[in-house]
Amino acid sequence: MLCQQCQKRPATVHFTKIVNNHKTELYLCEECANQKGDFKVFVPFSINDLLTSFLDMGKAAVPVENQGLIRCKSCGMDFMQFRKLGRLGCQDCYKYFADELTPVVKRVQGSLKHNGKVPRRAGVGLRLERQIQQLKAQLQKAIEAEAFEEAAKLRDQIRELEKQLGQL
Repeated sequence: MLCQQCQKRPATVHFTKIVNNHKTELYLCEECANQKGDFKVFVPFSINDLLTSFLDMGKAAVPVENQGLIRCKSCGMDFMQFRKLGRLGCQDCYKYFADELTPVVKRVQGSLKHNGKVPRRAGVGLRLERQIQQLKAQLQKAIEAEAFEEAAKLRDQIRELEKQLGQL
């Protein structure tokens, strides 16, 4: 689609303006959009900018003026460099920046523990552990409900799975 104003360059900016329930849409090239006075063209941002913006949310564990002082002793990266780059320098950075990373990871993922899918071949032990935990929860409920026959079956299933887990 060509720019609606100059009809020469491709339209790369889409504006939608709603005033008094009247909607106006404009498709402009970047040059025409910059010339237009009532619109401000946003500078493109990277995924890195988006991810590092999460670091600015909430209350920081370390005051902003002291964040440049936090430094990884293995690779030498400081926290301000990490914020700028959006990636850590080495595996030890997780340890040195833990106070600042923990709330970010929790906010982005919803938890500090990974609960996602695991590849079939690699996750046999993990699947068994999860299944054992589920059975133990069912066992506890059966005991509380005094369903002892069901509890005995669950106990036997747990023992069998634990035996399989021990053989891995």
